[in-house]
Amino acid sequence: MSTKMWAGRFSKEVDDRVNDFNSSVSFDARMYRHDIQGSVAHATMLGECGIIDKSESDAIIGGLNGILADLDSGKLSIDPDAEDIHMFVEAELTRRLGDTGKRLHTARSRNDQVALDIRMYLRDEIKEIVSYVEQLIRTLVKLAENNLETIMPGYTHMQRAQPVTFAHHLMAYAQMLLRDKSRLEDTYKRMNVMPLGSGALASTTYPIDRQRVCDLLGFDEISQNSLDGVSDRDFCIELAGAVSILMMHLSRFSEEIILWCSWEFKFIELDDAFATGSSIMPQKKNPDVTELIRGKTSRVYGDLNTLLTMMKGTPLAYNKDMQEDKPAIFDAVDTVKLCLKTFIPMLDTMKVLPENMRSAAAKGFINATDCADYLVKKGLPFRDAYKITGSLVAVCIEKSLTLEELPLSEYKKLCETFEQDVYEAIDLKNCVMLRNVPGGPAPEQVKKQIAYTRKKLDENN
Repeated sequence: MSTKMWAGRFSKEVDDRVNDFNSSVSFDARMYRHDIQGSVAHATMLGECGIIDKSESDAIIGGLNGILADLDSGKLSIDPDAEDIHMFVEAELTRRLGDTGKRLHTARSRNDQVALDIRMYLRDEIKEIVSYVEQLIRTLVKLAENNLETIMPGYTHMQRAQPVTFAHHLMAYAQMLLRDKSRLEDTYKRMNVMPLGSGALASTTYPIDRQRVCDLLGFDEISQNSLDGVSDRDFCIELAGAVSILMMHLSRFSEEIILWCSWEFKFIELDDAFATGSSIMPQKKNPDVTELIRGKTSRVYGDLNTLLTMMKGTPLAYNKDMQEDKPAIFDAVDTVKLCLKTFIPMLDTMKVLPENMRSAAAKGFINATDCADYLVKKGLPFRDAYKITGSLVAVCIEKSLTLEELPLSEYKKLCETFEQDVYEAIDLKNCVMLRNVPGGPAPEQVKKQIAYTRKKLDENN
């Protein structure tokens, strides 16, 4: 005889292949705590509203807490042949309590139960991801404080462009991560809506108290439309989108670290604990962590596309397609947490090589703009100053000299306005120090960026 909760309508057993195809317990089992917490709140409300007897409500709550304790301790294992985690818990409750256990599902559907569980689960996941993002930002801040005057070349088009500091470069990523934190927190707010009471699609005829369940489970409000309550997966898509942007930032940073630890740059050196070797080349020290982050970014993008494509053709209300939301969003959050957990200590333990950064900054004529600005401050139009400086760079290239090494006589051949003080204007340290505007690379301004970042981190803590 079938053990399916919904078997009454059917005259024959479901084919085993359909059971296997239909089952979701292999991936939704991770929500067992949230499923039980939601059921406890539902049973509490049913008893308080007199929909079931208070003694039965208390018995159900006790049974559910016993199942939770047994699952947590390992005394009870989730049946891999169960249809899903929701049916497993209800079946186990019924096994323990008999007919009383069968009353738990009064005034709810599996549709609104699933919608509740995944919101509760993802709320906790967002909190954990935000915590990791905050740790990463604090790691960047610490690195920046130690490198306020570490001059390095800034790049555009992957060509040396203008001098900045390593601290300034790091704080650019801190700003990206602050936006990621904000996006995740905004996603949490829109996710924190309680759908239970929506039923299968059209609510229920029982006199339930949805607000009571909402309060018990710590939601901000109840969903306003029962059709939307069971069929909404915007919050999964929004979270996958926020996580995808976060992964994009990690991937950009990873790309730079891969470049920086190469012999061609050698701006940093990764700790041995966060690098790997080669099976054939004994000299190799490979940045596998950052390479994997680049690769895993595309995986998270795939999860986002899975969710978008899954939802684009589903009519109201619930459809079985939506079972595929969990593998995609679970994979996205698992992946970003794994990347953050590894990236943070890798960054914290890497060795900065300031001499190499300074040496690279001395080449490439990255103080050419400052040379042009020197002439502008002497009264020349910028376009004329730009042309003269470009000609000076050509002379330097021809003579294998830098602007700092070029004799004043060569400067004066192109423009009599040049004086000895030009060398002060193009000194790399001065080039950075004089960019003392809000958001600029001057140490004074980077300190303000650090203070701003710390303030933003502390606002919600």
